Amino acid sequence: MPEAKTYSGSCHCGNIRYEVMTDLAKVMQCNCSLCSRAGYLLTFVPASQFKMISGEDALQDYRFNKHVVAHVFCKTCGVRSFAKGKDREGNEVRAINVRCLEGVDPDSVTITKVDGRSF
Repeated sequence: MPEAKTYSGSCHCGNIRYEVMTDLAKVMQCNCSLCSRAGYLLTFVPASQFKMISGEDALQDYRFNKHVVAHVFCKTCGVRSFAKGKDREGNEVRAINVRCLEGVDPDSVTITKVDGRSF
C-alpha cells in the first residue's frame, strides 16, 4: 500500500498551484466524454487534504451532465488540474488530476478503469 504524502500540483502556466495529501492507492481512468477527452487520471481526496496555494481567481468552472462536479481549469493555459465536488455522503472532495502532480510518473501508479459513460 502506498504511503500518503503531500504533493504539489499545478496547471501548465503555474497560475494554479495547490498541495494535496494522498497515497495514490486509488487512481482511476474514467471513460466519460469529458475525462476521456481531457486525459484525466484521477484520485479523490477529502477537501481537508487539499490546500489551494494560488490562483483561485484564475479558475474557470465547467459543469456538464448532472452539473454536480465543478470541473475547473486555468483561464490562461486551459489545464484541468483538479475538480470540486461532493461524495455520496455529501462531503466536500477534490478530484485530483494525477498528471498535474510534480514528481509523479503516471506509469508508476495502478490505474482502475471506470465506466463513467454508463452513469
